[in-house]
Amino acid sequence: MPTPAKNTICLWYDRDAEEAARFYARTFPDSSVVAVHRAPGDYPSGKKGDVLTVEFTVLGIPCMGLNGGPGIQHSMAFSFQVATVDQAETDRYWSAIVGNGGEESECGWCKDRWGVSWQITPIALIEGWIDPDPAVAKRVFDAMMTMKKIDVAAIEAARRG
Repeated sequence: MPTPAKNTICLWYDRDAEEAARFYARTFPDSSVVAVHRAPGDYPSGKKGDVLTVEFTVLGIPCMGLNGGPGIQHSMAFSFQVATVDQAETDRYWSAIVGNGGEESECGWCKDRWGVSWQITPIALIEGWIDPDPAVAKRVFDAMMTMKKIDVAAIEAARRG
């Protein structure tokens, strides 16, 4: 048995942990489904032999999906922030998440169909709102506040003034 990661993100699902993990593995580089573990006996939200946990990685981050049953909802208090290099990469991830039953939110945030929050964040946005010139940072921040999916060209234009 391989040594488990010292820190693993555990995400609660109703019954879709394996489906979610496989979606993440198809969508993001350096992502994979590592192992699927079945319940050795009945449990409150499932039966012996049901998928209980799924070990997977998302962009190199070790995760575990737990099919813990209904009643626990994901919150925006936890999100994956994905730094993108350009509009094409931003569009690709945004479309994959939102187009697969997810939903748009504000300022580069969206949720996947399982309720997990994602920040699809172009590097141009990060560089803009941490610019040492407060006027530049404010223009970039104000532009971001009007967006759902981040428009890299608009962010760069705001940065230039």
